[in-house]
Amino acid sequence: MRGTASSPPSYCKELVIVRQNAEQLQSFLKGGVHVNSKKKGMSLLGKQRAAGWTFLAPATIMIAIMSFYPMIRAFIISLQTGAGANMRFADPIFSNYKRILADKVFQQSIANTFLYLIIQVPIMLILAILLAQLLNNKDLKLRGFFRTCVFLPCATSLVSYSLIFRSMFATDGLVNSVLMKLGILSTGYNFLGNSTSAKIVIIIALIWRWTGYNMVFYLSGMQGIDDSIYESAQIDGASAFARFRYITLPMLKPIILFTTINSTIGTLQLFDEVVNITDGGPANATITISQYIYNTMFKYNSNFGYASAISYVIVILVVVLSFIQMKVGDKND
Repeated sequence: MRGTASSPPSYCKELVIVRQNAEQLQSFLKGGVHVNSKKKGMSLLGKQRAAGWTFLAPATIMIAIMSFYPMIRAFIISLQTGAGANMRFADPIFSNYKRILADKVFQQSIANTFLYLIIQVPIMLILAILLAQLLNNKDLKLRGFFRTCVFLPCATSLVSYSLIFRSMFATDGLVNSVLMKLGILSTGYNFLGNSTSAKIVIIIALIWRWTGYNMVFYLSGMQGIDDSIYESAQIDGASAFARFRYITLPMLKPIILFTTINSTIGTLQLFDEVVNITDGGPANATITISQYIYNTMFKYNSNFGYASAISYVIVILVVVLSFIQMKVGDKND
């Protein structure tokens, strides 16, 4: 009839449905729009984001409470004077930081810390690389035993091994006994009573304790290098030293950078060894920044503001040295 319109074919309706579904899928992939806009509720992408934040929220809250809040609180305290409930802002407000510049004990502590850093860290890392290279040899027998022996000092307590070194280098300790029996010394030498020898003892203890720890990183890195690279270099006539210099060391650059930054941060925070071996003596000759912070905050007059200011000096040193080392590493790459 003339007044009625004929109904569209069924395949046209199917094409329209397919087109709508395609548009909805495209919109969902672009911005997380609801697949069915008529239905109320959260989109699939929104649910995924909510689930992610739900899992991240507890750790984020704990990090904020246990790390970021204490950092902010410590900076506020560094601007204050007094103790306990009598803390008040200093006048002038940066007087604690100004005091650091004229503090002789602080200057001695920072000089000692950098001395340990400059001497101990390079020796320790070089020994760790050489030991890793030696223990990575597949032809070496009892490799597992030797690896365990080198790493074993890391399993000892910081306080325990420090006390052992203190007893070994005491006037009547093992080292003096051996030296006297060999005829090198006639009487016991006070290693811990002399500033130079006391620093040497601390450096030896640090190298003994942490070399195996860094060796594990280098050993794992060497085991990740493909043997075919060494075989190709050997076919081309490269010596063992050349393979180590031009293949192993370049491939270990990221790990070397990591261990250098990690060791630098650890040395700037050095505390246990110095306290238990020499207690900062003789006459603050071996004191470190961390021990001076402890003495200022708990041992002497409990000056929390000044101790917090010194703590932020360590933060600045760590940030600056880490930034320099990362830039040097990036430039070498």
